[in-house]
Amino acid sequence: MTREYHAEHVGSLLRPGWLLEARAASKRGELPDDELRALQDRAALEAIELQRQAGIEVFTEGEMRRDTWMAALLESTGGVTPVQLYPVPWHREGGDPPEEETDFEAVAATSTVTRKGTLMKAEAEFLAQHAPGAFKITMMSASMGGMLWRPGVSNQAYPSPADLVHDLVELQIAEIGELIDLGVRWIQLDSLSYNQVIDAAFRANTGLGEVPPDAILDAVIAADSEIVRAVRRKDPGVTIGMHICRGNNRSAWMASGSYEPVAERLFGEVGVDRFLLEYDTERAGGFEPLRFVRPGTTVVLGLISSKVPQLESEDDLLRHIEEATRYVAAGDLALSPQCGFASTARGNVLTVDEERRKLELVVSTARKAWG
Repeated sequence: MTREYHAEHVGSLLRPGWLLEARAASKRGELPDDELRALQDRAALEAIELQRQAGIEVFTEGEMRRDTWMAALLESTGGVTPVQLYPVPWHREGGDPPEEETDFEAVAATSTVTRKGTLMKAEAEFLAQHAPGAFKITMMSASMGGMLWRPGVSNQAYPSPADLVHDLVELQIAEIGELIDLGVRWIQLDSLSYNQVIDAAFRANTGLGEVPPDAILDAVIAADSEIVRAVRRKDPGVTIGMHICRGNNRSAWMASGSYEPVAERLFGEVGVDRFLLEYDTERAGGFEPLRFVRPGTTVVLGLISSKVPQLESEDDLLRHIEEATRYVAAGDLALSPQCGFASTARGNVLTVDEERRKLELVVSTARKAWG
């Protein structure tokens, strides 16, 4: 029963410097693929051990094989070509990061999309062999596939973003089915398109300023729900989580706002087992939107920041958990950082030791809150 897990983390962990150097050498053609795989395996083992030592009981590879958390689409989809990122502003305390720090490789569909590569399969097989407990595979939801559609680039293959998302959803459903056949029992969908409804400024920055928020919400809910229903049909015993944050890149964020504009439909219609929700700052609003969460669904409160090294007060965390019980039963709550520690390969601005202490705080606080 996944409700027994009250301490969790979102997925990504800081990459060691030697791995970043190896990945750069591989891209330059200076490191053979088999040597890179061996180094990625080593980094994944170290990530698993860090989680074990911290007391985390739901393991990931730390996304050590990925350039970004979006690998399930950006790195694993064929029929695409590299394009420039939309200039979405990133913000962080103490001064916004320079653009080159938050830059990452983007792609757009130019022909019918296909699946390529085996990143998720490689993670699943490695975790099945090496994880000392339950493990999960984290995936960018295909509901975000509209970001792979560009006017003047994608039109011939896909007349509209909705057409592209339809194909990407089908590809993701097939991939998840294969992962389940490999023995995966826990899937986490990372679905950030809800920010376009929550934050009007962010919606405008992504080129959707003229699209009604209700239309965006309809499309995202439909895609996420279709994926969840397909997983249920494949195997009702598989745990499905969904993570939502407001951006996490070099300790910077890109959106803000309460869950209220999406809460009733998101929590009422998308039938996941666990919602992992950013709640580490006032930018996410209060707990009131959690009144729409269906009984029996776990809400993982992302109260601990993966963006900054300072440790939160355990007393404050326990107080926030108690506040959330006004809307969700205590047994249906859990605790995590608000996002991963390295959504992009460069990672957030803190050290591995500081990352470890954050995970230890998740575990120690959860033990006090739930026993």
